[in-house]
Amino acid sequence: MASSCFKQLLSFVLLLGLIHFSSAGRVLPAAETSDQTQQPILFQYHKGPLLTGKISINLIWYGKFKPSQRAIVSDFITSLSSSSPSANQPSVATWWKSIEKYYHLSNAKKSSLLSLSLGAQILDESYSMGNKCGTHGSSRSSFVRGKSSKFAYIWVGNSETQCPGQCAWPFHQPIYGPQTTPLVAPNNDVGVDGMIINLASLLAGTVTNPFGNGFYQGPKEAPLEAASACPGVYAKGAYPGYAGDLLVDATTGASYNANGLNGKKYLLPALFDPSTSTCSTLV
Repeated sequence: MASSCFKQLLSFVLLLGLIHFSSAGRVLPAAETSDQTQQPILFQYHKGPLLTGKISINLIWYGKFKPSQRAIVSDFITSLSSSSPSANQPSVATWWKSIEKYYHLSNAKKSSLLSLSLGAQILDESYSMGNKCGTHGSSRSSFVRGKSSKFAYIWVGNSETQCPGQCAWPFHQPIYGPQTTPLVAPNNDVGVDGMIINLASLLAGTVTNPFGNGFYQGPKEAPLEAASACPGVYAKGAYPGYAGDLLVDATTGASYNANGLNGKKYLLPALFDPSTSTCSTLV
C-alpha cells in the first residue's frame, strides 16, 4: 500500500508506497473525558510561515496499487480545492476551507492563501519505503545556482497491514479499548480509506505548521497540530472508541462525513478551530 511525501516549492510531491511500521502521525484517545472536566486546548502560533500560493500535488506511487485505489486518493486531492466542488454537502472542499482560519490569524495576505491542485502521477511498483502510519517534516533541497530552498514533506503508510488498529481505525478494531464492530469503509477499501484519514490529518498539519514554527500545541518535537489535536473525533457525539454520529450510506452501509468528486465519499478528521479553541466537525 502506501507512503506519501509532499514537497513544497511550487509543488508538493506525494509519495505513496508499501511501508511497514505503526503509529506516528495518528493517535487514538486513551480515556474518556467528560465535557465538565475537559480543559481548553492551548494552541499557539509560533510566528513561522504557512504554506501559501498555488501548489500542485504530484503523486509518486511506490508499490502495486490498483487504478481504483489511486483514484480514491487523486479524487480526494482534487476535491480539496476544486473549482467545481461536490454539490453534495458536507463536502471535502468545505472541510478544507476551514483551514483558512489559520491564515487569517497569521495575517496572511488574501492573495497568498493556499490553493491546491493535482499534478503528475508516477508509478514505481518495484520499490517500497517507510514504516509508519504517517509523518511530516521539512528539509532542504540540493543547491541550484548557489541557492537551496526549504521544502515540506508528508508520507503516509499502509493503514491496513501495519498496525491497523491505530492506522485504520474506525474501519478496523482498535488496538485497545472496547472491541466494537469496525465501520464499513466508504470506498470499500480499509487500507486506502484509512490512508485518506491519515493523509488528511497530516496535510492539515503540514500547511499550518510546515517548518515546525507555525500553529501547534505542546513541544516542537511532538506537536499537536490542526487535526492531531482532535484525536479520534470525526463527528458530533464522539468519545474514545466512538467516532461520532456519522452519515451512513443507505445502500452500502458505509460511514462517512464528506462528499468528494466523482461520487466518492470520505471520512475526514475533525480540525481544531483556533478561533474557538474547540474541535470542529463537518457533521
